Amino acid sequence: MVGEREQKIAMKTAIIIPARYGSTRFPGKPLTMIGGQTMLSRVVDVARKAAKDINQVTIAVATEDERILKHAEELGVSAVMTSDSCATGSDRVLEAIEKIAPDTDFVLGLQGDAPFTPSSALVQMTEAAQSNPTIGVVTPVINLRWSELDKLREQKNMTPFSGTTAIIDTHGKALWFSKNILPAIRKENRAEEFSPVHQHIGLYGYRVATLKKFVSLPQGHYEKLEGLEQLRLLENGIDIQTVKLDVPVGLAQAGIDSPEDVTRAEKMLAEGAA
Repeated sequence: MVGEREQKIAMKTAIIIPARYGSTRFPGKPLTMIGGQTMLSRVVDVARKAAKDINQVTIAVATEDERILKHAEELGVSAVMTSDSCATGSDRVLEAIEKIAPDTDFVLGLQGDAPFTPSSALVQMTEAAQSNPTIGVVTPVINLRWSELDKLREQKNMTPFSGTTAIIDTHGKALWFSKNILPAIRKENRAEEFSPVHQHIGLYGYRVATLKKFVSLPQGHYEKLEGLEQLRLLENGIDIQTVKLDVPVGLAQAGIDSPEDVTRAEKMLAEGAA
């Protein structure tokens, strides 16, 4: 499989894992244990698995904390200290790239709190960018089954700002993202397996030039309201291409935004769903 992809994915690519210790809602989140492994360890495993199918790839953790830097070294992965003043994960990714791999063409920002990200997502995103040079930003979405949509609705009753949905056009370009569940559905046709709702996975692939432009822009109005950095791109007319992931039932709800999500993740592991 690697041999087949090597010619296709020839960009100089980096997988940067922004892992911030000082989260307001969940301090020390990347070092949290999930199923006997730290969250960061699981994310590094995802990056390493994806790297087998991506040619010319650099993997590194970007952090603002010595404890995470030390743990990355224990995991045998490169790590770089970045500023504590980085406003977003994308700012941290750019700072890391400029320090350790300035000749990178395409960079994937794999969040340090996304331990169940399918490694295939990174490969799909890289392939999309490789096959279409007009793509400046790419991100994955999951078309929710009705049962998963019901779980997302239940989850939002407890933690309203966990889980992001995306509206996409017929070509897969993102029209909007929201912490609300979009679209509103007047009539639910549950005879079909999948709902009209797509959940966004907080993973971004950037051409480095596009990332630099993004970071140079001021925060957008709706970005501030929703707390979603990708809205800055849309507010400034920068297209975001999506790729649809085919994942097992339940994986869409596997993001870690709060201590309650760790309990849910542990349950998923125990049930063999992740």
